[in-house]
Amino acid sequence: MIRAEIIGTGSYIPEKTLTNKDLEKMVDTSDNWITKRTGIKERHIAAGDQASSDLAVEAAKKAIADAGIDKDEIDIIICATITPDMVFPATACQTQKKLEIKDVAAFDVEAACTGFLTALAIADSMIVSGNFNKVLVVASEVLSRITDWDDRQTCVLFGDGAGAAILSATDEDRGIMSSYLGADGNYDNILHLPAGGSKLPASQETVKEGLHYMKMEGRETFKIAVKKMAQSVRIALKKAGLTIDEIKMVIPHQANMRIIKALAKRLKIDIEKVFVNIQDYGNMSAATTAVGLDEALRGGNISEGDIIQLVAFGGGLTWGSITVKI
Repeated sequence: MIRAEIIGTGSYIPEKTLTNKDLEKMVDTSDNWITKRTGIKERHIAAGDQASSDLAVEAAKKAIADAGIDKDEIDIIICATITPDMVFPATACQTQKKLEIKDVAAFDVEAACTGFLTALAIADSMIVSGNFNKVLVVASEVLSRITDWDDRQTCVLFGDGAGAAILSATDEDRGIMSSYLGADGNYDNILHLPAGGSKLPASQETVKEGLHYMKMEGRETFKIAVKKMAQSVRIALKKAGLTIDEIKMVIPHQANMRIIKALAKRLKIDIEKVFVNIQDYGNMSAATTAVGLDEALRGGNISEGDIIQLVAFGGGLTWGSITVKI
């Protein structure tokens, strides 16, 4: 039986940091309020000349090196992002160009914070089908460009970063064991970016009204996020024929520390089994779980033979979970 194995990971975080103390000087907030409500202490901000593809390239290079492969072995590039370099061509194509990988397919996935998991599930299907052997999945976000820095409810939450993984075909007992993805467009207005698409193209009016910035209804998002992420984990585990007790670590989307704790409670697992780095980066949308996976592996939190659970929730609304044997 062919599976998609993760053979390499990498991540890239921009150098510039924006701390809670820095935000105190920008909006009516405090380090204590942000920490208590979100668990975030700082986030990283891309340089003015860095686009999503620039971050993606740096993460991809590290993943390729970690996998120990030549970049020309990659068959296809999938990029998860809600902050593409431009509407088109795809950020995956821009990443391909900068990596100098020629004549392979490249496309973007837009599933907000669930983007990395969605891209992994697609890559898994492509490998299992036998049509592809090595897939580069990269999630890259420059959320600082779509954040309203005058809105104290949302500007404290988001940061920039990128993570990547190389998937390869294997017939050994490891790799992606199961995946589950879901969505409900009826909740589209509780987490969205109103303008910039064909519905509300850019105009003086949309810019003046701040419609090119993310909008979020935090309380409603919290409730649905916890419920759907817990449900996603249970479904993915059932498909894999496993129980939560067999999982070494859960790597969830890092949106809010209270959401992470509530998820652990619903799953009835110790918080020590949940990977957390929200204090350092905030919410990086699709890049969050990709960076978390890379850091968990490099930090020794998980190792060969361990079974882990990735889970995320994002605008759409979208959600999903993937069970992986390292």
